[in-house]
Amino acid sequence: MINIIFKFKPLLKLLIFIPIIFYSGKRSLIAFDEGFYVLQARWILDKGNWTIPLWFDQYVLDRTIGLQFLIAKSQQIFGRNIFWAYLPTTIAAIIMLFITFKLHEELIDKKFAFVSPLILSTTYLWFDYSHLATQDIIFSSLVTTGLFSLTKIKSRNNSIYIFLFGLWIGLAFMMKTFLVAVPLLSLLPYLFIKKNLFLTKCFWLGLLIGFIPFLIWTISINQYLDQNIIFYLFEKFNLLSNKNTFTNPFYYYFWNIPITFLPWSIFSIIGIIFNKPENKDQQFILIFFPLTFIILISLFSTKTPYYPLQISSILTLNSFLGIKYLFKSKIYKSIFIFLTSKIIPIFLITVALLYFFFFQNITSLNFKENTYLFIGLILFGLSWSLLNNKTNFKNVLVILIIGPYLLTSLLLGSGLFTDRSKELRKTMEYVASLDLVKNQTIKVDKSGINNNESQSKIIRIALQTPILGDGLNSINDLNTGELSWFNESSDKSFNKKSYEVLFKNDTLKPWILILKR
Repeated sequence: MINIIFKFKPLLKLLIFIPIIFYSGKRSLIAFDEGFYVLQARWILDKGNWTIPLWFDQYVLDRTIGLQFLIAKSQQIFGRNIFWAYLPTTIAAIIMLFITFKLHEELIDKKFAFVSPLILSTTYLWFDYSHLATQDIIFSSLVTTGLFSLTKIKSRNNSIYIFLFGLWIGLAFMMKTFLVAVPLLSLLPYLFIKKNLFLTKCFWLGLLIGFIPFLIWTISINQYLDQNIIFYLFEKFNLLSNKNTFTNPFYYYFWNIPITFLPWSIFSIIGIIFNKPENKDQQFILIFFPLTFIILISLFSTKTPYYPLQISSILTLNSFLGIKYLFKSKIYKSIFIFLTSKIIPIFLITVALLYFFFFQNITSLNFKENTYLFIGLILFGLSWSLLNNKTNFKNVLVILIIGPYLLTSLLLGSGLFTDRSKELRKTMEYVASLDLVKNQTIKVDKSGINNNESQSKIIRIALQTPILGDGLNSINDLNTGELSWFNESSDKSFNKKSYEVLFKNDTLKPWILILKR
């Protein structure tokens, strides 16, 4: 079993990733940010407006339309099914895994290069966001592509990679605008060494082509605005740069990255600290780049768990180097084997048993999710317990990967990372089956969207509403015989005699479905 993985032909090796990447069961979304983007994509198709991001009938000018465009185009081509809303993210995730494989070959060696994408696919952060319909994996895959192309540039004759390095910048700007500056600033010392690439036509051609989507969008949207869209985007950047609800202390990433990069965090840290670079590429890309990147995002006021996704491939390569260092170390190998084969398995199995038999009732997980989580943790612990001092390096790698691989595969199969609003989905499926609702347009009273909770609920409700109508400024704008979602806690003057409550329950609270008599 252990040797089979390394004997697979390249095409067959790709099958290993299917249980981690693809999910065919029922799906539902969280409100922020994926639900918001998918809802905007729905309005693109409903209203035929491919230019301006919308919130009902209002313009949303703090972001580009890049992701929403991709989601809408995917659903336009393949069908307006929620499955296809994830296609842009899924494609980007596959590209990122492939580029990680190529980075391993370029920066380390071709031997065991297949291990790095497997490690990446089983990190919590990457696994989580590869199953969210957001910009983050797409943006990170573009950054990773830029890193790879940079490592391949050995001279001015490497025109394809020079072109590619210029291309990714504009495409990434269309996704995350000014945040593209962070990886570029982190690469400045390395770019200085390869400064000749800026003197080539291929770089500037790639840069221009990469910015074409943004330039076309800018020209298209400006006719509707009183000032250039870049000023609105800068306002959002300025807001994120100052104190806001996502502001965290400087040291935020020093604990957050180790947690979100589990279970490979310690190996990555060891790889960064103890790896002795064999060349400048390794020194700058594997060590200076991630450290500089972390310092820069730590200086930024807004701090979120997904910003480090951009360096996740590099952290993955360092995880491999950390494992390799520990295995070859005469001092630390015994400690490494003892911790991974004894302490961690005991901890995981204990946590699994305690949770399953004593604490699962305090969570909102269903029986299937709890069972898959329990089995995954047990298998994780049991697999790592197979390690011993006589295990060769190849088998060490396989044993270490099998545990997280089984856990993540089971978690995806359980629906925990794909059916994230399960109860609301089930409730809305029932609402859609009601005779009074079938084939009826349902509007939304926008005045009821008065806090984060009501907004979060109505985003998910709107996504599951079969025929979504316009937004109403007030419930008084509803005509006789029309249906609307109404926040029952938002208007004390609500005249119950004029409206009939068609559906109300705790899952959709505070929103109720009403009919104007």
